[in-house]
Amino acid sequence: MTDAVSNAVAATGKMTLCMHQGTSRAAGFQKSLEGWSKAGIKNVELSDTMLDAFLKNDSPAAAGRLVKDLGLTAVSSQAVLPDVWIPGPARAASLETWKKRCEQFSTLGVPKIYCPSVTNRKVTMDDYKATPGCIREAGDIAKQFNITGMIEFARTSTHLATLTSSLKMIREAAHPNVHPMMDFFHFWSGLSKFEDLDLLNHGELVHAHFQDVADVPKELYDNNSRLIPGDGIAPITKILHKLSEKGYTGALSVELFLPELVNGDPYEVAQKIREKSEAVLHKAKVA
Repeated sequence: MTDAVSNAVAATGKMTLCMHQGTSRAAGFQKSLEGWSKAGIKNVELSDTMLDAFLKNDSPAAAGRLVKDLGLTAVSSQAVLPDVWIPGPARAASLETWKKRCEQFSTLGVPKIYCPSVTNRKVTMDDYKATPGCIREAGDIAKQFNITGMIEFARTSTHLATLTSSLKMIREAAHPNVHPMMDFFHFWSGLSKFEDLDLLNHGELVHAHFQDVADVPKELYDNNSRLIPGDGIAPITKILHKLSEKGYTGALSVELFLPELVNGDPYEVAQKIREKSEAVLHKAKVA
């Protein structure tokens, strides 16, 4: 595809900047949202553990009012649980928590929830054969609460570590309430390759985490290698053009782990991320 054609394609699919609540986790549920709103952020992704901390002293209704009163839209949420998408010793407990999270976030009006492909054991071919059934079971729970469940493939997972594996299992499961999502860091720093994006069906991707990656050997990548979009070496513009070509018009949720961001003032952090990220989105013509 030529640059001219790529830019024309990209212009047809608009995406929205979002902040993943974990990026300001040290500030807590309320203060992170307050700082971000002051910085002009409009879309947020809510954290399960940060919500738990808030609910120790307040109610779910208060959490919902807080988001609304700050002029924010919660576009997604998380539930980080082992063995949700695969048979395993932690699965029964994780499914109970998955049900709790689906109910919680659905009550708050959040339309989507993701769980990474987390497991703590060696994985076999039999586990992959069982994965579609596990996906359907988790999807049935999500369907009860009219919420979309999403699988985040994680680069270090012994289960679903790539876009290709994730798509294969989700398609075999064929559950209307389970869809793929993509984390830019896991995608570009892991075993996936750019050409894998061609495997996406139009409109199949429903959510994305948005980061750049540091200029270090891939063998040294860790969570501190996640950078603000525009600060690293990942071909972000090229990826955004391809996602637009594939019909993606959802949120780009900035999820970072750098201590200076996590522990920083949420307003200042959001200002910096918004300025740099919006420049990237405008350059790619997807904003």
